[in-house]
Amino acid sequence: MKQVEILILESNDAFVRELKDQLGSREEFHICGVSGDGKEGLELLRSCNPGVVILSLLLKNLDGLTVLETAHREECKAEFIVMGNFADDKIINRAIELGARYYLMKPVSASVVADRAAELVEPSPVREAVERRRAGSMDERISNIFISIGIPPHIKGYAYLREAIKMAVNDPHVINNVTKGLYPVIGETFQTTASKVERAIRHAIEVAWNRGRTDAVNAIFGARVYIGSEKPTNSEFIALVADKLILENMG
Repeated sequence: MKQVEILILESNDAFVRELKDQLGSREEFHICGVSGDGKEGLELLRSCNPGVVILSLLLKNLDGLTVLETAHREECKAEFIVMGNFADDKIINRAIELGARYYLMKPVSASVVADRAAELVEPSPVREAVERRRAGSMDERISNIFISIGIPPHIKGYAYLREAIKMAVNDPHVINNVTKGLYPVIGETFQTTASKVERAIRHAIEVAWNRGRTDAVNAIFGARVYIGSEKPTNSEFIALVADKLILENMG
């Protein structure tokens, strides 16, 4: 069985010992580093390339949220389990937005943290089935929106736009960097260039607006978002649909 590298960033020495006992006893994990210092933690994150990071918000020099923000900006692929003493919704939501898979309120037992880490590296068949259903449902809901406003499925921009919206739902911050972040990723997925992705998405939106379906658009989004021939930019349209889907999931 291939071991997953796990990094522990926690400033409480007693809790670190408990975590090392729990995680070290599990054959699926290899502890690649331990630190209570956020600055040092970032260096470890870059050097040992962990699959899972146990991250406390209270660290020396750099706090855990700053570590998480930096990891997110650098597109770190690790799964993060964040631990904190804060029940503040803003902090919890921020951690989740930045990619945390779990936010665990302290005090929390080391065995619970180890169990959550194990779940991340060995997803259960039930969770895999739920994630497949969710992905299918997302595609279906996006397709229904496209049909309603008149984006035809045979044009290239249809698939690119659907992929862009799914990316924006999973990471709303990607909308702030469509040129360097979103278009190149979609281009790589579909084996084309970022500029062709941008043009095809713009064409798809123009097709819908040229069909004069602004009433349908306003009906879908529940407000008079656009009037007459006024067209949204690519990023505005992607954000609009993504926000609608995110809000529906929260409902």
